[in-house]
Amino acid sequence: MRKQRDYKDEYNSFHAKPEQKKRRAQRNAARAEAEKDGRVSKGDGKEVDHVNAPRTGSLENVKTRVIPKTENRKRQPKRS
Repeated sequence: MRKQRDYKDEYNSFHAKPEQKKRRAQRNAARAEAEKDGRVSKGDGKEVDHVNAPRTGSLENVKTRVIPKTENRKRQPKRS
């Protein structure tokens, strides 16, 4: 049986860090830009994918594409 996730600890140890906040803001800005361009809309099941994005650092000037949510989730690493 898997142990329960400690979401508060997870937020404090990863999501609350300034560099992660900047990356999240950049992801949100990319989504907003795609919505403005009409490439995605709320509830359409699409996600904005950063092509060849670095694992760390800035997401600025990284090409994006719109792909189905299911395809994007298949590409993500499995979590144990």
